[in-house]
Amino acid sequence: MGLHNLTPAAGSVKSEKRIGRGQGSGRGGTSTRGHKGAKSRSGYSKKIGFEGGQMPLQRRVPKFGFKNINRVEYKAINLDSLQMLAETKSITDFNIDTYLDNGLISGTKLVKILGRGELKVAVNVSAHHFSATATAAIEAAGGSVTKI
Repeated sequence: MGLHNLTPAAGSVKSEKRIGRGQGSGRGGTSTRGHKGAKSRSGYSKKIGFEGGQMPLQRRVPKFGFKNINRVEYKAINLDSLQMLAETKSITDFNIDTYLDNGLISGTKLVKILGRGELKVAVNVSAHHFSATATAAIEAAGGSVTKI
């Protein structure tokens, strides 16, 4: 056994140095915070997006576009979806509950029927809004249109 083999007893040596406990500790004085500035003060916490006084990216980047706060958002359902349901599940009356049960909408959304595809069976369709082509196609197939 030599001096190079000696190790302190388990638990006798702490892994982290305590800061702010005098000059003799090697971490006294400014307690590793440096001199002056926001980071040296107590209570400092950097705000999200703060870039050291430089103009933050969120304010530097140009803004564009327009968001209409009065926009009415509809969930679009096309005639080919109604035709598929009419064939596979033999549904003739389409209303909000039918759309919910078959997964065409989720929650309480406004529904608009659009005219993609063609309708071969006579169905009664209820929705909040209809496109002109959808209305014409439903009525041409012998069905009826009901606005909610």
